[in-house]
Amino acid sequence: MSSLDDRKQAFENKFKMDEEFRFKVNSRAVKLLGYWAAEQLGITDAEADAYAEEVVDSDFEEPGNQDVFRKVQKDFALKGMDVTLHHLENQFNVHLEEAKKSLMAG
Repeated sequence: MSSLDDRKQAFENKFKMDEEFRFKVNSRAVKLLGYWAAEQLGITDAEADAYAEEVVDSDFEEPGNQDVFRKVQKDFALKGMDVTLHHLENQFNVHLEEAKKSLMAG
């Protein structure tokens, strides 16, 4: 029975680690999207850092990334810039891969 408990515990530990990794990757990708959006909006330096943090904060409004995309899309619209949801999703996916590579590298 102990070996079954050990296997169960190992599975639970792996699941926990995988979920933490996914969360970290997604958070980093959202922040990178925030920096990309800041650059597109002409925001630089410390203001870009603050904007990227705003984008990260917007990710806690609802599950998934639609809240992030809405925030960035709204900010683009306020500057008179048109960006499609599809374009934002593509940019996010680019940053998601970048975040995965960076976290896996250490």
